[in-house]
Amino acid sequence: MTRRSDWPEYTPSPDPPPSSAPWGDGIVADIQDGDGPALSRAEAGPSPASPRRGGRGRGRAGDRAPEREAEPKDPVERARAICLRLLTGTPRTRRQLADALSKREVPEEAAEEVLARFEDVGLIDDAAFADAWVESRHHSRGLARRALARELRTKGVDSTVIDEAVGRLDSEQEEETARALVARKLRSTRGLDREKRLRRLAGMLARKGYSEGLALRVVRRALEEEGEDPELLEEHFPGV
Repeated sequence: MTRRSDWPEYTPSPDPPPSSAPWGDGIVADIQDGDGPALSRAEAGPSPASPRRGGRGRGRAGDRAPEREAEPKDPVERARAICLRLLTGTPRTRRQLADALSKREVPEEAAEEVLARFEDVGLIDDAAFADAWVESRHHSRGLARRALARELRTKGVDSTVIDEAVGRLDSEQEEETARALVARKLRSTRGLDREKRLRRLAGMLARKGYSEGLALRVVRRALEEEGEDPELLEEHFPGV
């Protein structure tokens, strides 16, 4: 029997960001959150020069290409270049970009100037990011409001913006999604005993952020519709 104290805590999995930027196609690359921007070819420098044909050894230093092109010396220009690379292909929150600039040791004043400018022109829009994240992750992964809110918090989105974004999912829509998730999983649990089926189905919903009460209610209804005896189910779902 599943006890309420056994209810697992939701742990978000590292999934990709929404597939489309909320403000359009714009600028394009997928760099993992928190890892900082990848070095461009110019920053990383060219590959080591190959020996000349027929020559001996590496050749003279004067024959080699320059080791690297200089980065912009102006910290504002450097911050701008980093942000544009990170925004290429996928939206980012202001916090994500600020963390990347800090990791690259961009002065705080220069970083703030660039971030404020990007917000003014709409390249940074945390509200649009949150709306797109909720829409994408709920429909593609079936995540509940609790899980979505937690993911957005880890990306530095303001709590007021999060509440507004997840508030667009009402309780009826959330329950409908939970029913669909259980219906898809139900067939693969046939043949297991009742206790294992309950744990597997309810645990799947818990990992996606659904409350214990909602998960148990949805699972019980699905099992009853499949033909399980309601009286026997009462042993596993007391008061549900």
